[in-house]
Amino acid sequence: MATIAAEPRLAPERTQSAWRGGVIGVVGLLVLWEVVGLVFFSGRNGLVPPPTRIVAHMIDDGFMFYWHNARDTIYEAAVGYFWGNLLAILLAFSFLVAPILERPLTRLGVVSYCLPIIAIAPILTLKFHGQAPNMILAALSVFFTTLVGTLVGLRSADQTALDMVHAYGGGAIRKLTKVRLRAALPSLFAALRIAAPAAILGAIIGDYFGAERGLGVAMVAAQTGLEIPRTWGLAIVAAALAGVAYGITALVGRLLTPWAPRGSGS
Repeated sequence: MATIAAEPRLAPERTQSAWRGGVIGVVGLLVLWEVVGLVFFSGRNGLVPPPTRIVAHMIDDGFMFYWHNARDTIYEAAVGYFWGNLLAILLAFSFLVAPILERPLTRLGVVSYCLPIIAIAPILTLKFHGQAPNMILAALSVFFTTLVGTLVGLRSADQTALDMVHAYGGGAIRKLTKVRLRAALPSLFAALRIAAPAAILGAIIGDYFGAERGLGVAMVAAQTGLEIPRTWGLAIVAAALAGVAYGITALVGRLLTPWAPRGSGS
């Protein structure tokens, strides 16, 4: 009985240990970064400025400078994230309802994944205008990951439950809505977590090919002007946006799939 009563406390203890280890790791990395920036790169044009210098420069630039550049990237990534994931999920559903579509459309998905974004970005810039190329790049960045994650989840459904629906006269659509969709949610949200930072990256890459505003545009301007601390600051903002997008998706996934197994650090 004592052993049974103690088991529920193990998960919170593991979570606290994981958080503690993460905080120690981040602090240690920042301290190491500060030392390396001050000792080894102080006389090399500050190519790796210490975190204190970067933060000081970010404060001088002000919040509005970073927000003005980040909001366009956020919008482009969000639109691309929505449409890329929606198309991937709908295609995964269609594969189960109409299996004849799976082979050709899966190959199309593999092709979209293998296409180097850096190679097709100039073509999209010539074909489309405004923010459309960045949105398309963001959508391409998330499409294949979500397609595979959704398919894996849909096919992980319990066979007994599927046989039960079949025994009561249910077809492919009824199996999809009653059994497969619930089974697919954990795998789907795992894919969406990975896709969230990828959408940010796709939108930023698009900024390098003729966009008017965005984090990538600001990075190019900072690099051209040899504003090294500002370049690092913009990179940190981009990384923070990717981390926030990942965290929000993970939180939504946890709230919507409380039955899914969790890792020791989640």
